[in-house]
Amino acid sequence: MKQIDWDNLGFDINPAEKMFVARHTKGVWDSGGIVDYGTIQLFPSAVILNYGQGLFEGMKAYRTKDNRIAMFQPHANARRLNDGCRRLCMPELDEDFFVESIKALVRENRDYVPPYGKGDLYIRPILFGSGQMLGVSPATEYMFIIFMSPVGPYFKGGFSGIHLQICTDYHRASLLGTGGVKAVGNYAASLMPKALARDEGFDEVLYLDARCSTYVEEVGSANFFLIKNGILSTPRLGGSILPGTTREEVLMLAEHSFKLIPQGRDIRYDELFTAEELFCTGTAAVITPILSVTHEGKPHTIGNGKPGALTRKLYDELKGIQLGERPDIFNWLTYID
Repeated sequence: MKQIDWDNLGFDINPAEKMFVARHTKGVWDSGGIVDYGTIQLFPSAVILNYGQGLFEGMKAYRTKDNRIAMFQPHANARRLNDGCRRLCMPELDEDFFVESIKALVRENRDYVPPYGKGDLYIRPILFGSGQMLGVSPATEYMFIIFMSPVGPYFKGGFSGIHLQICTDYHRASLLGTGGVKAVGNYAASLMPKALARDEGFDEVLYLDARCSTYVEEVGSANFFLIKNGILSTPRLGGSILPGTTREEVLMLAEHSFKLIPQGRDIRYDELFTAEELFCTGTAAVITPILSVTHEGKPHTIGNGKPGALTRKLYDELKGIQLGERPDIFNWLTYID
């Protein structure tokens, strides 16, 4: 195993030694297997390369306080992957096969799970059309691959907070498109808006709806939340917003542990300017405070310009459960022996 500086992990590719590969041919998934991390072979005519028939998931494994290894809600990721498979005309995976394949690979790569409190092992399952096709049609063959990498915070400042620019020139997804699944093409389209925002000194883009550019949708690749008057609001799911697993967990924690009233609703962009607290969530982002939002060149500081107290409590509770520091009240953890 190569040497890893656990004290200075970023969100970068630092691949673990092993990966998992399974193939779907003649209408059936094989049992797959664990192999050395490395290159794969595809024909130039593979459907993923020509028509983007592919999706992925993002997950993590954690080293808990008592030095066990756990995953967080893996069956939820399996269900979401299969939702995406149906949308993109790809063969679904058995949920138990999905989870057990990941568990087996984590066991093989256990030395790459960072020490307690030093980071996480990021898990990337991908499923795509590997078969050849010239016309626009679903592939006849598919590959399912899992690779892993130890990571630190997604945003360099971690919980210190981020500054957003409301994007008015581009939309992330249309209402009846593929925004509700983790299709690979969704993320390719987000690269330029993000690059432009970063050139202007912002950490990320805040997207508005494609219908009237009025209502908040997502923060780059993370779900958005607003706190005001004891209500925790997040954009309602309607086909263009990804149903994040962390999003659902935060809604449950907010109501159960902090007596916030959770709401999925349409949120006008100008509501942000008077919010008490804003944050975004995701497997990579965890819970990240939003310190300011800029719209058409005018910055709006959120609260006192520092991470909010309720945001901090939600973060501490969620991370505490993931790391085995606090009771797993919802039975979210799956331990890997």
